[in-house]
Amino acid sequence: MSVIETPPETSAPEKTRLRDRQVVWIAAVLAALLAVFSILRPTSFATSFNLLNLVSDAAILLLLATGMTYVIITAGIDLSVGGVLVFSAVAATKLMDATGSLLLGAATAVLTGLAWGLLNGFLIAKGRIPALIVTLGTLGMSLGGALLLTGGVDLRAPGDLNLGLGLARWLGVPVIAWICAAITAVLGVTLARTRFGRHTYAIGSNAKAARRGGVAVNRHLIKVYGLAGLLAGLAGYLSLAKYGITGVSAHSTDNLQAIAAVVIGGTSLFGGVGTVVGTVIGVFIPVVLQNGFQILGVRPFWQQVVVGAVLVAAVYVDQWQRGRRDQ
Repeated sequence: MSVIETPPETSAPEKTRLRDRQVVWIAAVLAALLAVFSILRPTSFATSFNLLNLVSDAAILLLLATGMTYVIITAGIDLSVGGVLVFSAVAATKLMDATGSLLLGAATAVLTGLAWGLLNGFLIAKGRIPALIVTLGTLGMSLGGALLLTGGVDLRAPGDLNLGLGLARWLGVPVIAWICAAITAVLGVTLARTRFGRHTYAIGSNAKAARRGGVAVNRHLIKVYGLAGLLAGLAGYLSLAKYGITGVSAHSTDNLQAIAAVVIGGTSLFGGVGTVVGTVIGVFIPVVLQNGFQILGVRPFWQQVVVGAVLVAAVYVDQWQRGRRDQ
């Protein structure tokens, strides 16, 4: 009788301790940044108004980074999310202009993003094309498609969307931030506590062992990339509501920002290790830096320097920890 090999999972004690240490480390970095800026500018930075600005600035990027967390944990990458965001926003705007229905616009954005994500997943899982090449290609295709649909000119969102969802608040916090937080929380629990999450970790740790253990690896990868695309589509709709325009040329670096946030948050580029909690912290570190530098009057270029240095340090720590585990 054959014995089914159990795929490696990050619920094992050593990987759990690794993730916990990473989250504690990046949380300490974020706390230090908040403390420094609060001390330097207590009447400007440490205010409820400014903290709400931080939350609002981070909300949409958080959706992209959460989907990217799943992808990178499988040892993949998705460079297309910024293009998918723009294409979904353009498709939603076109449909809302034609029908006047905000609900149909939302459905269009989400389904369009899902379709791009499923295409990525199918080409990667079934076509055996490297994720870097596939998603770089679909980045160009989605951005190019958006430019063809708009003629390179930003489309304006319906006033009801921008003045409604875009400005709506609940308990003083933008509704868009609540939506992003709720989705992130659900996906965080899904990754940490469900079979879907365990299979995601297993594929990133050792895809061959996961397949021998009964995980439908190809199908799961298609679902993971589909999830990332769906979140990018939703982010496109929420961005449209918040800013009032499609922003065809405003999201060219969203993919890099999302990847940086995920890696800073402790997710390993080699797969198998990471948490949504860490990603949340990783999203806020560059947002806090940018906000704090603006308040201090520091040239914005320094923010790019510091975030780049933190990103390199995060990858170095990941490599160092992998080297210690392999000894």
